[in-house]
Amino acid sequence: MIVDCAVYEKGKRITETLSIEHALDHVGHEGFVWLGLYEPTHEEFEAVREVFGLHELAAEDAVAAHQRPKLEVYQDSLLVVLKTARYLDETEEIEFGEIIILTGKQYVLIVRHGKASELGPVRRALEATPHMLELGPSAVLHAVMDRVVDDYSPVVAGLENDIGEVEQDVFSSASTYPSERIYFLKREVLEFRTAVGSLLEPLVRLTRGEIAVVDPGSREYFRDVFDHAVRVASMVDQQRDLLTSILDANLTQIGVRQNEDMRKISAWVAVGVVPTLVAGIFGMNFDRLPGAHVWWGFPLVLVLMAVVAGILYRSFRRSGWL
Repeated sequence: MIVDCAVYEKGKRITETLSIEHALDHVGHEGFVWLGLYEPTHEEFEAVREVFGLHELAAEDAVAAHQRPKLEVYQDSLLVVLKTARYLDETEEIEFGEIIILTGKQYVLIVRHGKASELGPVRRALEATPHMLELGPSAVLHAVMDRVVDDYSPVVAGLENDIGEVEQDVFSSASTYPSERIYFLKREVLEFRTAVGSLLEPLVRLTRGEIAVVDPGSREYFRDVFDHAVRVASMVDQQRDLLTSILDANLTQIGVRQNEDMRKISAWVAVGVVPTLVAGIFGMNFDRLPGAHVWWGFPLVLVLMAVVAGILYRSFRRSGWL
């Protein structure tokens, strides 16, 4: 599905929405086409590939989602794959999408998969800053990458909030067992770290200015995006380490609670052993037992069992076993 297709010249939009077939007819010497697509089919993108003369591998990557962030150069064009992300607080899950950017001297094609990181505001913001659009497709590439990295911040905040809740559960006095929740959050953090970490290498290449398609004047802007991405990656690393520590602490507390339960069980067993032993001895079928033929024998045995059990109970209470 075509979202928008327009021609920009010297930082200004000079056309309304165009059809793909005639987009390049309006491009001047210093202009470029900006085409946005949302989850196109193979048949739809085949027409785009023919009009802009895209490399077949680049076209294949643009339609096929579920790729890692990467940067590849095809002769006079550039392919950049970005992972978008948004945090679903209800399910404590990160929903990933993809943005594929194909740029050349006279075009920038953006294919979006998933709901995260809508690019309508990016286009409007760039159209309001003509001095940035004068950099050509490189300005669009920077703006989209900046938007994707900025959208990582709410994800980090959502993870931070849920990790804080898990930490409170682990160290609360209530006997909760959030091991499954910790493991699930850790898996989400690891997937998110992979998406952010894979983006760093393409950003480094863009900041070095080693790609001919990218305008040298945009290097400092890519450096700013790189700094933001490094900060996000560092925060995600801290969350991963914190979740590991929380999981270890939770397993340790489970072991401590199990030991406490075993101590209580052992203490109650010890308290009940003496009365059971006395009752077992005096319940044997023998005629000659102390107190068997006097009226005070039975009360004496009951008192003896109660006294011994009381002494054991008091001793275990003082030692903290009960």
